[in-house]
Amino acid sequence: MTKEKQSSMQFTYKLLIGLLVFIGIFLASVVFGAADTTVKDVWLALTTNQSGEKLSILREIRFPREVAAIFVGAALAVAGAIMQGLTRNPLADPGLLGLSAGANVALAITMAFIPRANYFWIMIACFVGAGVGTLMVLGLGSMKKGGFSPFRIVLAGAAVSAFLTAIAEGIGLYFKISKDVSMWTAGGLVGTTWGQLQVIIPFIIIGVLISIILSKQLTILSLSEEVAVGLGQKTTQIKAILFIVIVILAGAAVALVGNMAFIGLMVPHIVRAVVGTDYRFIIPMSVIMGGSFMLLADTLGRTISAPYETPVAAIVSILGLPFFLFIVRKGGRAFS
Repeated sequence: MTKEKQSSMQFTYKLLIGLLVFIGIFLASVVFGAADTTVKDVWLALTTNQSGEKLSILREIRFPREVAAIFVGAALAVAGAIMQGLTRNPLADPGLLGLSAGANVALAITMAFIPRANYFWIMIACFVGAGVGTLMVLGLGSMKKGGFSPFRIVLAGAAVSAFLTAIAEGIGLYFKISKDVSMWTAGGLVGTTWGQLQVIIPFIIIGVLISIILSKQLTILSLSEEVAVGLGQKTTQIKAILFIVIVILAGAAVALVGNMAFIGLMVPHIVRAVVGTDYRFIIPMSVIMGGSFMLLADTLGRTISAPYETPVAAIVSILGLPFFLFIVRKGGRAFS
């Protein structure tokens, strides 16, 4: 048996274990919450047309919310993995490098000047904003001689994120829509509907599929651009496509749940510890682990102080900040 075939089989086993863990967390997330539901209620809600208060809660509130958690977690995890591979920066994360803040500004501008914009156009605005925010960070990070460095990019990301966040808040205050903007960008899954998911999910699926298709090229790019060029890769085109994928994934996530930092930082590091440095394995596993992590965070948010709700963004940040400091302390090699 060749080494490559053996590693593929090992990855298959790990993927199956990841899927089983994911299914277990999903079942827990739809059973537990402020409303007292059982596994039987979940089964009836999925397989029958029966009506009832508990079944309605599951179908119209809890199911769309948990489906949103899965796709948002997957989108942010994959976006973070691609960013870390492209920039060879272990601290890269959509929430730390200006994407989320840029999308928030675009959201505020859209709500201020086009108050009747539907969900589709809000999402498009978030895509544009995420792209502009990232370009600002990359531009600042590459101004100094010597090109990109992980810490310079993080500093530029912090500065641009603070600047764009201030602009979004200023727009909210001036146009008296600060409450609406804050509710949207606080980072939560409350009020997610099937209609919103129908708009957002196709974009996330397309982004994930493209990233899987280009995962082999991303692996080579993550090692050395010179090697990629030597192997005949069209590095500029591949980078441009992957950059667009990052913007789509991060923009879709922000349009659905607002600002959510650290998921794109943590999950790829944990995944690399499990499957290694090959992005053909990292991307699919990031989808599963990102969805599982977001489901777990949302379940904790709904159950810690039920019937009151703890913001998901707060739980993710509580877990993410120590992880971020640990990665910095280890120079980015803690889990690689």
